[in-house]
Amino acid sequence: MTFTTKRNNTSPAMLATLLDENRDVVILSGSSVRFHMRAIGGELKVDQPATIVTPLEGLVRYDWTASDTDTIGSYKAEFEVTFSDGSVETFPRDSYIRVEIIDTLA
Repeated sequence: MTFTTKRNNTSPAMLATLLDENRDVVILSGSSVRFHMRAIGGELKVDQPATIVTPLEGLVRYDWTASDTDTIGSYKAEFEVTFSDGSVETFPRDSYIRVEIIDTLA
């Protein structure tokens, strides 16, 4: 999955459906989620809470701030879930979400 936005944009939010190793949706009831984003070859840029939109359908959302998208470049992103039993799992499980921040004309 690739998410492309322009510098300083805060909309649209990033939406993702979290899937397990069998490609089934992850049940998020009672869980918390964080969004992480790091520049490719660089440092962590975002480590913030994400919103669980529909717990039984594994749908999560991250709402951007202007400081999240203020630097043009290529990034890797992921959602980290802490389940109600305290266990932690990161999604996607076998890759990253690619985020591309491109320049604006003005």
